[in-house]
Amino acid sequence: MSFSLKIIDWFTKNKRSLPWRNSKNPYKIWLSEIILQQTKVAQGLPFYNKFICNYPTVAHLAKATENEVLKLWQGLGYYSRARNLHYTAKEIVKKYNGVFPKDYNTILKLKGVGTYTASAICSFAYNLPFAVVDGNVIRLLSRYFGIATAFDSSDGKKEFQLLAQKLLIKDSAAENNQAIMEFGALQCTPKSPNCNICPMQNSCFAFNNHLVNELPKKSKKLKIRKRYFEFLIINENKKLAIQKRKNGIWKGLYQFPLIENTNETTENTIIQSKDWKNLFNNKATNIMKISSTIKHQLTHQTIYARFWHISTKPILLKNTDYIRKEDIKKYPIPKLLEKYLEKIGMI
Repeated sequence: MSFSLKIIDWFTKNKRSLPWRNSKNPYKIWLSEIILQQTKVAQGLPFYNKFICNYPTVAHLAKATENEVLKLWQGLGYYSRARNLHYTAKEIVKKYNGVFPKDYNTILKLKGVGTYTASAICSFAYNLPFAVVDGNVIRLLSRYFGIATAFDSSDGKKEFQLLAQKLLIKDSAAENNQAIMEFGALQCTPKSPNCNICPMQNSCFAFNNHLVNELPKKSKKLKIRKRYFEFLIINENKKLAIQKRKNGIWKGLYQFPLIENTNETTENTIIQSKDWKNLFNNKATNIMKISSTIKHQLTHQTIYARFWHISTKPILLKNTDYIRKEDIKKYPIPKLLEKYLEKIGMI
């Protein structure tokens, strides 16, 4: 039995029941694939269900406001996915009359869609012969065939894509792609895979050469950037000051006025800083409380945040909305803020 047939045989006995798996609807498949980028199924599933409930078709999603989409996405991270999702929904309605494209190259041109997502939509929705290559597929192929080429290098990307395409059973592209991804997710896991029950064990290069923990190879080391955030919860006449971020990972989300530093800074230094003076313009401020430092870990950066609870006389801050305290829950905010506000009982 060939590699792919063995994988499909395993899949028919072990596959998970997932709502998008039994659908040929390209909208639902696209939505699930965008949600599952950088996200495990267990975490992404509730978000998928929420989106389908609120936006059952691409037309419904296109009609939503960006704030509504970001609020529903809140807590899932990588918010550019949500912005691109919304943008593309509007484009499909406007450019394609609300009908999801069926051509690979057309799908690939959609914002937020790369080669993997385009291949997934084409194969799962239309059974077109495009092999999917995600982290699960790379891990399985690297271990089984003994591929030591770094998967994040240009040579590695080409090698894995060509091999996956060569192995694909074209008439069963949808099932074959789902099977190989599922095998990587459930059986050939990143850490401590249970090789003793693996049906591919006898012919697996990594298992037979004691290299399971060495493969796949990655060339680039992740650089973690440290950032120090001072969030100012400004209470002015029983209203809170909030600002919409115009750039960065939280673009489109709302936050409290922020002073950012490149290093850990004392409270007195912050109060004496130019940023502080520019914000408050020498108006009297009453600092009621400063939280302890909260560490918030993201993939490429570590944020060390403090929250300053400040009461002040009326001030005019640029690009700022003043809202009732209880209305903060209506706005899309970063997970870091949400967790803090939940902790202190503000939401």
